[in-house]
Amino acid sequence: MNGSQPLRIAAGTGRAFEVPEGNLVEIIAPEGPQVADTWAFALPDLDEFLSTEHTRSCLDRLTPCVGEAFYTNRRRPILMVVQDTSPGCHDLLLSACDVGRYTLLGHQGYHANCTDNLGSALGEMGLAVPEFPSPVNVFENVSIDADRKLHIEPPLVQPGESLTLRAEFDLVFVVSACPMDIVLTNGLDRRPKPIDISVMPANESLRSSAIHTMSH
Repeated sequence: MNGSQPLRIAAGTGRAFEVPEGNLVEIIAPEGPQVADTWAFALPDLDEFLSTEHTRSCLDRLTPCVGEAFYTNRRRPILMVVQDTSPGCHDLLLSACDVGRYTLLGHQGYHANCTDNLGSALGEMGLAVPEFPSPVNVFENVSIDADRKLHIEPPLVQPGESLTLRAEFDLVFVVSACPMDIVLTNGLDRRPKPIDISVMPANESLRSSAIHTMSH
C-alpha cells in the first residue's frame, strides 16, 4: 500500500496494519462526512499506545494542531500531525461506540461497532491488546455548550479532505470507519461511509500540498 494506491476501509468496518517509523499515514474521507476511529500501538508488545487523555495533558489542548503530536500512555510522541486539509475537527473526548452504546440509543440486538472493529482488526494480525484505549475520533465534530454539555454535530469534513500523520516509531495503526447510523456522528444523512488510508515514505509528496512542519 502506498500514497497512490489507498486502502479502502468499507463503511462500518475496521482494518489494522503496520506503519514503520517515519512513514506517513493519510486518513481520507472520500465521500465527505464520516468519522474514522483511530488507534496506534507501539511495536512489538502493544502495551504502549496512543492515549487521548495523555495527549490533552501534554498539549493543554483538546486536539493537536499541525506541527504537534499525539502522545502515548508513557508521554512519548507517537504520531505527528504534518498536514490537515479538513477543517481540523477531531474529537479526543468521546469513547469508541460499542454494543452498550447502541443499546442505550434504543437499538435492539447486535450492532456493528468500533470497539469490536478494533479487536477484530488486531485479531486478523494475530495481535491482542491488554486494554481498549479511547480512540482519536478523526473528523468527529463535538461541541461544548455554555452548560458544558457535549453535542455531536455533523462532521465538517468535505469529500477528499484528509489528515496526515507521521509515525514517530514502528507501530500498528488501526482505523474503524464508524458504523454509527443513529445519531449525527457521520452526517445529517446518518449514513456510514468508507474511509481511505494511504501509507507512504516521508519523502513522498502529499496529495494536496507540501508538508507543514513544526517550524511553521
